[in-house]
Amino acid sequence: MPNNKIKATVLLGDPKLPDPVKKDGVFNPEDIETINALKKTLSLLENFEFTYLDNHQTFLETLSLQKPQLVLNFCDEGFNNQATKELHIPALLELLDIPYTGAGPTCLATCYNKATVRLIADSLQVPVPLEFYLSPNDPLPSSASFPVLIKPNFGDGSFGITQSSVVYHQAQFIEQLELMRKQFPHTPLLIQEYLEGPEYTVGLIGNPGNFEALPLIEIDFSKLNDNLPKILSYESKWVTDSPYWNNIIFKEAQLSDKNKEKLIAYAKQLFERMECRDYARFDFRANKNGEIKLLEVNPNPGLNWLTLADYADEILLDKILTFACKRLGLFI
Repeated sequence: MPNNKIKATVLLGDPKLPDPVKKDGVFNPEDIETINALKKTLSLLENFEFTYLDNHQTFLETLSLQKPQLVLNFCDEGFNNQATKELHIPALLELLDIPYTGAGPTCLATCYNKATVRLIADSLQVPVPLEFYLSPNDPLPSSASFPVLIKPNFGDGSFGITQSSVVYHQAQFIEQLELMRKQFPHTPLLIQEYLEGPEYTVGLIGNPGNFEALPLIEIDFSKLNDNLPKILSYESKWVTDSPYWNNIIFKEAQLSDKNKEKLIAYAKQLFERMECRDYARFDFRANKNGEIKLLEVNPNPGLNWLTLADYADEILLDKILTFACKRLGLFI
């Protein structure tokens, strides 16, 4: 009996190489656990047969000699685990004429620049935070309307965002700017209105004309100590003994139907304008008056984002792959 399964290669970060974004600069046990869970889940999909590629030293050679029918691009770490080279992976796949899931290089480059995302969102009349762009050579501003959040314009995984990033007065403001300039000497900084209300995540799968919104998620900061700013910081994603890791809860969003529909509509607009494909995540947060504004567009979110959805993981992965196959003209 012929095997009609689509042969797909899953591209992952290289656990043997350093990764400057992760804690201690290496893959940690939680990363390995997530990858193993992904492999177990993908083995349940009936229409696909998977192999895995995480050796970036042989990336080009392996893909050139053994071209898969489809690549499932889950390498959000970037080529050689360098976030600035996340776009290089789909660019390489296009050069090799290998079909793949997810965003293309132009989309990844655009979304990596947070200030550009804000400008595009604003042009679509999607509400955005007040923001000041500070290039590496600009003089430090003398004041701000506090509180503000200071963060790098480029970066993934909340890199550069810590509990010190939220500042409330002038002396703290200058101190944090000077610290950030030392830590990120060639990176523009964003001085952004600190949004103090609830934070929400909207996941979309599919493509224009055929979208499916995942259940909206709310980030619950209520268990954090009052002296800690309520943000998804670097500690919340990488430092397992931090209160940000242990005391932040992801739950079903407590929003009116009208506001849910509004956030989903914003996400669909941004998905199309940014040229996302197959799946993407959109993060929003309300200000103290309840106005919800865009924080970030993530066209290639990490594997853990899948666990936020109220779907069996295998159903969600199967849907993503099915949407990608339909877009690419691959039939299952």
